[in-house]
Amino acid sequence: MKLFYNSWDSKYKHPFGAIKANTSTTWSIKTDPDADVVNLWLTKNNETPVAYQMHYNVDTGLYETSVTITSSGLYFYHFEIVKQNKSYNIDRDIFGYGKLTNSNSLNEFQITCFNESVPAQAWYQNAVVYQIFPDRFYNGFEHGEVLGKKENSFIYATHNDKPIYIKDQNGDVIRWDFFGGNFAGIVKKIPYLKKLGINALYLNPIFLASSNHRYDTVDFTKIEPMLGSEDDFKDLVEILHKNGIKLILDGVFNHVGKNSVYFQSAIASRLSPYFEWFIFTHYPDNYKSWWGVKDLPEVNKSNSDYQDYIYGEQGVLAKWTKMGVDGWRLDVADELPMNFLRNIRKRLDQENCHVLIGEVWEDASRKFVNGKYRPYTAGDNLTGTMNYPMRNFIVSILTADTDLTVIQAMDKIAQLIENYPKNFLLNCLNNIGTHDTVRIKTILNDDEQLVAIAFAVLFMMPGVPCVYYGDEAGLAGGKDPDNRRNFPWHHESLYLQDQVSKFILFRKTHSVLVDGEIAFLHLNKDINGIVRFNKTEMVILLFNKGKEDYVIDAQELSFYGSNFLIKEKIKSTIDHLKLQTRTYILKVI
Repeated sequence: MKLFYNSWDSKYKHPFGAIKANTSTTWSIKTDPDADVVNLWLTKNNETPVAYQMHYNVDTGLYETSVTITSSGLYFYHFEIVKQNKSYNIDRDIFGYGKLTNSNSLNEFQITCFNESVPAQAWYQNAVVYQIFPDRFYNGFEHGEVLGKKENSFIYATHNDKPIYIKDQNGDVIRWDFFGGNFAGIVKKIPYLKKLGINALYLNPIFLASSNHRYDTVDFTKIEPMLGSEDDFKDLVEILHKNGIKLILDGVFNHVGKNSVYFQSAIASRLSPYFEWFIFTHYPDNYKSWWGVKDLPEVNKSNSDYQDYIYGEQGVLAKWTKMGVDGWRLDVADELPMNFLRNIRKRLDQENCHVLIGEVWEDASRKFVNGKYRPYTAGDNLTGTMNYPMRNFIVSILTADTDLTVIQAMDKIAQLIENYPKNFLLNCLNNIGTHDTVRIKTILNDDEQLVAIAFAVLFMMPGVPCVYYGDEAGLAGGKDPDNRRNFPWHHESLYLQDQVSKFILFRKTHSVLVDGEIAFLHLNKDINGIVRFNKTEMVILLFNKGKEDYVIDAQELSFYGSNFLIKEKIKSTIDHLKLQTRTYILKVI
C-alpha cells in the first residue's frame, strides 16, 4: 500500500504544530486512490474519538479534510485506511512521519489547541539571560565584609572552597554555609556581564530566608540582609536598567521556611492570622510540607488570605514588580493550582509585567499532575517554562554512543517544538545547566571543546538562552551543593568566555536564531547539526563530537525539518567540508 504523511510538511498538515481554538486545520495524506474509506480520527484527552472522513482530491492526488477545533486542550490523532474490507492504521513515526501499523496500541500524533497567544515581549525573546545564585557570585564590598550573618552558620575561608552540607544523623542540614555574595557584587560585575553580552538577569531567591539557597522564605516582604537592603535592591534595578539589563526574580509561593514569620506565628497559636495558611495533621508538630521536608511547610494555596497576600493589589508581586522587576520565574509551578497561576498572570499583566516562566521539567503541553491535565499552554497562565527538555536534548546528543540515541533525542525535541504554540516556545528559558543540575562541564567530562559545542547548540535553538553563572567560565560541579560553587574569579576559562561571548553576539546579529524555522541534520552519532532559516537567511551549525576528523559526504546526510526545498541547498553548502574532532562550523547563507 502506498502511504505518505508528514506533520512537519505544510502539504500534509496546515498550519504547522499547535493551533489556536476556532482555527481551521487541514490534513492530507497520500495513499492508494482506490481506498474504500480514509478517516482522520481525532480525540480530545479523555473524550470519545471522532472520525472525519477524508475525500480524494484528484488535483493533488491526496485524501484531505479540514476540521475546526473549537475548544482548547490536548488532542491526539491518527489515520485509518479501509481497503478491500481490511482496516489499516497510520500513527506517528520519528519526525512527524506517518507509519503503517496493525497494532491496537497507537503512537498517535499530538496536536495542542490553545485559547490565546502568550505575550511576545521583544526585549525578552531577543535576550540572553544570565542566572545568578546570589550567594555564590561576588561580594562587592571592598574588604569582603558579610552583612546579616546568621546564627549557626559559617562563611567559607576562601572562594575556592567547595560547598558542603553539614547534616545531622537524620540527614537534615544543621548549619548553613555562605560565601557572601551580594547586590553590591552584581553591580560591581555589570561591566563583566555587558562585555559577555548579557542583557537580562535571573536571580535565585533574594527574600529573607535561613538557607543559602533561600527557597525557605522567612518573609516575602523583606530583602535578605546578606544581599543588601530594600534601598540597595531599588538601586540594583535602576543601575541594571541604565545598563540595558532586565531583571527576572524567583517567586517561591508553594512553601515557606520553617522559620518563617508566618509558620512560627501559626504554630504559636491557633488564633494566628496565618494558622489557616498551613495544613496540620497533628497540631503543631505534623504538617504538610514540600516533598516531606519538614523545613519547608507547604502553604494552602486555596486560602483566600494567602492568595491576596501574594497576588492582591497590595500583595507581594505588586510590591516588588512596581519597583521595576521585568519578569518572574515560578518555583515548582506544577504544585501551584491552575487558578493560582492564572491570577498571578493577571496581577503581573496589571503591573505591565508580561514574562512569567514556570519551573516545569517536562513537555509542558502534555503535563499531568495527579492524573489531571495541566493546560500550561492555553495562554492565560504561564508565558513559558524553564526548558529542561532542551538541556536533555543537548546533553543526549553530546554523550550519545549510538546513531539511534541521537535520532531519538532529536525526535523528542522536535515533538516539543511541534507541540508548543510558537510564542510559548520562543518564551521558554533554555539552559544547559541550573542550580538543580550537574554542571555541563562535569557532565561532559571536563572537555571544554564539547562544552563550547553545547553552548553553540543552545544558542541555535528556539527559545531564550540562559547561561548559569560560571558555566561560561569553566566552572565544574556535581550534584547539589557542588553545582553551587563560588564563581571562579581570576581562574576563568578564557576559551569558554570567548566562545560564549561570540555566540551571544552572533545571536544578536542574526535574528533568524530568534524566530526562524528549524531543521535537524544527522550523519552519524558524532556528526550532527542544526539549521535555522527564514525567507532571507539561513544559519547552519555542524559539529563533530567524535575523536577523529571527518570529511562531510552530503549524500550521507539525513534531513529532518519543515521545508524540504532547502535540503539540496544545505547539501551543496556542507559537502566536502572538513570537521576536525571536537569542533563546530557556523555557516551563514
